[in-house]
Order: sequence, then C-alpha cells, then structure tokens
Amino acid sequence: MAVSKSFLVSSKLETLLSNPNDPSPSPAPLIRIPTCPMNNNGSRRGLIQRARCEISSSKAASVSALEQLKTSAIDRYTKERSSIVVIGLNIHTAPVEMREKLAIPEAEWPRAITELCNLNHIEEAAVLSTCNRMEIYVLALSQHRGVKEVTEWMSKTSGIPVSDLCHHRFVMYDKDVTQHLFQVSAGLDSLVLGEGQILAQVKQVVNSGQGVNGFGRHISGLFKKAITAGKRARTETNIAAGAVSVSSAAVELALMKLPEHASSSSARMLVVGAGKMGKLVIKHLVAKGCTKMVVVNRSEEKVEAIRQEMMPSGVEIVYKPFDEMLACAGEADVVFTSTASESPLFLKEHVDSLPPVENGRLFVDISVPRNVGSCVGELDNARVYNVDDLKEVVAANKEDRAKKAMEAQGIITEESKQFEAWRDSLETVPTIKKLREYCERTRAGLVERFMSKHGDGMDKKTRKAVEDLTRSVVNKILHGPMQHLRCDGSDSRTLKETLENMQALNRMYGLDAELLEDKIRAKVEQK
Repeated sequence: MAVSKSFLVSSKLETLLSNPNDPSPSPAPLIRIPTCPMNNNGSRRGLIQRARCEISSSKAASVSALEQLKTSAIDRYTKERSSIVVIGLNIHTAPVEMREKLAIPEAEWPRAITELCNLNHIEEAAVLSTCNRMEIYVLALSQHRGVKEVTEWMSKTSGIPVSDLCHHRFVMYDKDVTQHLFQVSAGLDSLVLGEGQILAQVKQVVNSGQGVNGFGRHISGLFKKAITAGKRARTETNIAAGAVSVSSAAVELALMKLPEHASSSSARMLVVGAGKMGKLVIKHLVAKGCTKMVVVNRSEEKVEAIRQEMMPSGVEIVYKPFDEMLACAGEADVVFTSTASESPLFLKEHVDSLPPVENGRLFVDISVPRNVGSCVGELDNARVYNVDDLKEVVAANKEDRAKKAMEAQGIITEESKQFEAWRDSLETVPTIKKLREYCERTRAGLVERFMSKHGDGMDKKTRKAVEDLTRSVVNKILHGPMQHLRCDGSDSRTLKETLENMQALNRMYGLDAELLEDKIRAKVEQK
C-alpha cells in the first residue's frame, strides 16, 4: 500500500549495517509513524499512532536497501539530533566486585572504541576506566537503541548479566553528560574531593583516542573541554587545597587500623607495585614518618627513580622482584597493592601459609581489578580493605567537601554552556555544506551549458569574469539562509528556531536523503 505524508521507520539500518555487502536484504516489517510537530519546548511529544503496513515484495526488491532506508528513516536519523550518552558504573553505584569485571586496561581503550563504534547506533565512543569508575561515552543515533547496544556489549565483555548491569548502572544524556564529565574531571565526583589523578586519567582518554576512528569530533571535543574545566576548577578555587588522593587515603586507612602501640615508623611496610599509585603510597608513607619499606616491582628501574626523588630523606627503600613477593609479605605488617594485574596476586592459600602477626596482617588493596582475592578476608590472620573501604577516611570532612564543591560548580556550569554552544553550532554544518554543494553544482552546470552555446571565441579573462560573477551571485543569495543557520550564540535566535530553519531548507532543497546517506555510509565504512 502507498504511504504518503509520513515517514516509515524500520529495522533496515540494522540490516544494512549488519550486511553492508548485501544490497537487497529481504524487506523487514515497517512501522508507519505520522510526523509530530515540535512543541514549545522543542521536544517531540504527543500521541504516536502506529499501524503496520505492507509493501509489495516485488516493489521492495527493485529498490536497494540504501534507497529504502533513505525513504524510511529520514525522520529518525536526520531530524532527530544524535545524542551524547554516558552509560557507567562507579564507586557510588556499584561494588568493586562488579567494577573489576568491567575494567578495561588503558592499552585496550582504542580496541574498545572500535568495537563500540561497530554497534549499529553508535557513531563515536570513549572509555574512562579507573579504580573508581567504568564509564562509556558515546554519540548515539538513537538514545534507546544506543543504550541497549552498549549495555549488551558491556555484558558480553564482562560476563555480567544485563539485568545486573541495569540494576547498578547510571545513564545520562546530552547536557547532563556534559555536567557529569566536567564534575568528574574537576574531582567533584571523586571519593576524595579534588584529587588530581582523575584529571590525568581524563587527559589519557584524549591521548589514547588520537588517531582512533571512533574518537570523533563530538566526544573528543567533550573530553578536551572537560580537561579545561578540571584545570580551571583547581586553579581558580581552593578545591584542591589539602586534597588527598586515593593513595593517601589508603595510607590514612592503614594507620587507623594499626594496633594502638604501633606507628608508621615501627610497622613493617610492603608496597607491591611502583606505578603511579604505588609511588604516591610511598610518598605518603614517608610524609607520615615511615623510615623503611620494601617495594616489590617487576623491575628495579622505577624503584630507583623513586629513591632518587626521595633523596636526601633518609628513608630506606628496599627493592625486591616479584618472585620474592610472598616471602616479603611474610615479613610485613601492612601490605599495599597497586598493580595492573588482571588476576589476584594474593589468594587464600598464599596468605594462610604466612607467619601470623599481631591483630592480623593488614592488606590495603587499591587496585581494580583487585590484587587481593576476596577469599583472603575469610582468614583470621588477615584483614583486607579495598578502594570501597576508603569512604571511612573521607567521610569526616563531608561539610568541607560540600563547601568546596559549590565554589567549583560555577566554573563547571560556565564551561558546560560553552561546550553546548559549540555543539549546537555543529548541528547545521552538514546542511550548510550540502546546500553550498547543491548551489555550486547548479551554478557550474548552468555555466557549462552557457559556455557550450556562447563560449566560442571567449577569452580567458571573460570566462573568469563569468565564473566570478556567478559565484558572487550564489554567495549573495546564500548569505541570508546562512545567517539563519548560525547557532553559535552570536544572535538572538534560539536553537529551536535555527533547527526549524535548517529543516525547512532541507525540505526545500531535498537535502534530507543526502544527509541520511552520508550518515549511513559513514557507519558502513566504520564497520
């Protein structure tokens, strides 16, 4: 049956993207969705009536999948704006047992971006995976389908059922995503307010995304602006004044749990891992009065660099290789672990065989995935703490945290508005480009026809004058429409008015289908 004055939305996008080399998949059931005008808030609300309709198979077979898609999905994929979405789990919403299964090593972030962008409704992606959070940022063609695809991908890669992920995850869209990431970068969402390591981790997302196809303009722009917001929050407010890190909180927790007669100078300290977190643990132990510690690491190079940095502090830092780790743990009262190992370094049978110490050996594990197996906590001669237990240390200064957060929130809001204005300005870029191309094709075609009839004997100077004149006429005609497509905050037009102008021009010049084709082709090329 014929369908007019409405748009047909189908599963053809999934079909085309799943089978990019198959030009004519069998027709999928189509849903007829009448167009809905935008209300005063710019959102598509109101009743949507759905009625199934059939298209004859003979007619469908004569049209390529791309052509069907152009006519069936224009409303969804060109008039609706792609959304920036974050799907995440962090220390506030999920236990470490779940976060460690989701953790993605930094070296694998580019691979994860590529896999995410191979999903049908994901255009761009980024991964922020730390000891406190696992958050995936995407630019999605469809909010609902994008969230569904990413959640299923997270389930597949972690082995966690979708139902469990949905119970612990949080999902945000567009402006809420901007606010959230800027707060994260500023240290406002951290367990330890204002801690500096998260800003370095946000920077690393940008560094690792360089050259990765799916780390596109919207997501990379979001993270770059988040770095600016994080820097300003720390330099223009006192949010970082007296701020502690996860490592320093771990040291504080360990000292709190020592027996009454023990101290940082008398307790035997072992640090496993001399990376960024381990180095900070060592520094904070020295600051608390520790004069001797053993550091287990894969190589002595990093430990020697820490020794040189600490000189002349009078602190003895003893290096031991990994194959002596258990022997070193047997001689320690407190064991800090902070390695990138994806499997536990200490299991129940390892710790059970160690010589006992008064009140039980203390393990402070700030790694995600955890370096100390949860089963170790079942032993009478061991006490195990992980990053989730650091809440005890930072709970005391809750009032001060809230006051400092208020100081930085103004900067976050300001930077968020600037990013949203920049993103709004990108909305009309495809239409501007297509409209110019359309006008240039028309101009060039008319000039060519004119020259074929009247160009004989015309000298180069006159030919150039014709070209310049016609280009000037086109530019003059386009000046008005281009002015009404600007949404960079330089005039009084709202984004809603600008988008209405854009949609009107798309209809008048038949640009919708071309814009959709470009978007689909980009997805096919990604896959």
